[in-house]
Amino acid sequence: MAATASPAPAPAPSPSPSHRRSLRKRRTIIVTAAATAAGIGAGILVLNANAASTTATVDLYHQTLAAKDGWASSGTGTTGGAKADAAHTFTVSTRAQLVKALGSTSDTTPRIVKIKGPIDANTDDSGEKVSCAEYSSGTGYSLAAYLKAFAPSAYGTSKLPSGTQEKARAAAQAKQGKNIIFRVPANTTVVGVPGTKAGITGGMLQIQSVDNVIVRNLTFAATQDCFPQWDPTDGDSGNWNSQYDAVTLRGATHVWADHNTFTDAPGLDTSDPAYYGRQYQIHDGDLDITKGSDLVTVERNQFTNHDKTMLIGSSDTDSVGKLRVSIHHNVWKGIVQRAPLARIGQIHIYNNFYDTTNLNGYVLQYSVNSRAKAQVVAEDNYWKIPASQKVGKLFSGDGTGSIAGGGNLVNGTATDLVAAYNAANSKKLKTTVNWTPTLKAGLETSAKNLPTELATTTGAGVLS
Repeated sequence: MAATASPAPAPAPSPSPSHRRSLRKRRTIIVTAAATAAGIGAGILVLNANAASTTATVDLYHQTLAAKDGWASSGTGTTGGAKADAAHTFTVSTRAQLVKALGSTSDTTPRIVKIKGPIDANTDDSGEKVSCAEYSSGTGYSLAAYLKAFAPSAYGTSKLPSGTQEKARAAAQAKQGKNIIFRVPANTTVVGVPGTKAGITGGMLQIQSVDNVIVRNLTFAATQDCFPQWDPTDGDSGNWNSQYDAVTLRGATHVWADHNTFTDAPGLDTSDPAYYGRQYQIHDGDLDITKGSDLVTVERNQFTNHDKTMLIGSSDTDSVGKLRVSIHHNVWKGIVQRAPLARIGQIHIYNNFYDTTNLNGYVLQYSVNSRAKAQVVAEDNYWKIPASQKVGKLFSGDGTGSIAGGGNLVNGTATDLVAAYNAANSKKLKTTVNWTPTLKAGLETSAKNLPTELATTTGAGVLS
C-alpha cells in the first residue's frame, strides 16, 4: 500500500471505533457483517454511550485508528491487521513463535500477532538464554582487546576504529542483531494480550519500508547492544554508540503506536561502566522515526528511564516532504533528551505530560529539539519541573527549526517556552510554521489536568 503525500490529507474513509479512554462510560455492541466489510474486522465495536454504569469490552486486536487521530489517519488511514483471517491470527509467547508469526516482510497478507506475556529476545529457538559472550563466540572479539586497540592515547582521536578488532566487534553485533531484531511486515497489528504483562525484553521491532502497522499494549524493556562502537570523533571527548531501538521506523508509513511502555529497566544507565572517560552506552533509541518515514501517530505511551528517546529524521538531509508525525497524550518521565528531536518534518506535539525531575540518574538535557528546518507545533502540553530546572532548557534547536503553538504549562503556569529558550541562546528557534494541524481528534485545549489524567490512561496494561 503506497503512502499518500498529499499536503492536505483526508481522514481515513472507513469508520473505526474510538480508542479514547473513559472506558467505564461505554457500552458494547457486536460488530455487524456490514461493519466487518467496512474494514473494522470481527469482534466488538465500542460506542460512547455516556453510560457510567456499564463496563466496556474493547477488541484490541481488530481496532483501527480513529478518523482524524493524527497524521497516521491521513489518506487510507491505519488499520493494521484488522482484516486478518483465522489463518493469519497468532498468539505467541516465545521469541521463536514471534519470528514465525511475523513471517516474511514480503508477505503483505493482513495479520494479527498477539503477544502473551513477556518475550526475551536474547534466547535461542529452544528458549534458552543467549549471553553476550555467546554472541561474540567465534568472532575473535573481546572487550579487553578492543579497548587496548583503540585507546585514544595510542590510536588517536581523529578517525573511527578500523582493523581486526573493529571487524570482530561488528561481526558479534551482527550475530546479536540476527537474534533480537523482529521485522514487521505491512498490514500487521502487534498487540499485547491484556493481563499477561505482554512485551519484548532486549529486542527491537523493525518496521522498515512497509505500510499500515499497529503496535500497542506492549512493554519494551532493556533493549541493549552488547557491542557498542567507540567513536572518538563524536563530540568533544568521543562517545560509545549502540545499535537497536526498542521500536524503529525506517521508511515506514501509516504507523500507529498506542499504549506502550518504553524503559531501560532493569538495565539502567547508572549500571554501565565508563571507558576512555565516557559512559559505555548500551542503549540507543526508544522509538525512532527515520529514513523518510511518514504519517505516524504516537499516543498514550509511557517513556521512562531513558536517554536518547525519540529521533525524527536520521540526519539533516533526511526526506523533505515526509516525517509527518503526531505525538499526543504521552508521559515522559526520567528522560534525558529527544522527546522528541525533530528534523525536517511537520510534527504535532500536544497534550503530553513531561516530568523532568531527575530519576534514577537520568538528568534532563532538554525535552523538545527542533532542527534542520523542522516545523513543530507544540500546544497544550504540561511540564512538571523541579525548582532547580531552568525553563529555557525545555526546548532546544540549531537556529533553523521552528516551534509554534501555545497553551503549554510549566508547574501549572502558562509559559512561552520558545521565548524562554531564545532569551538564553544565540541560535534562536523560529516561531512560525508552514502548516496548520487539522488531524487532531481528542485535542484538549487545557493542559491543566494532564498529570492526573495521563497517570492512569497511558502505557501498557491499561487496555483490557
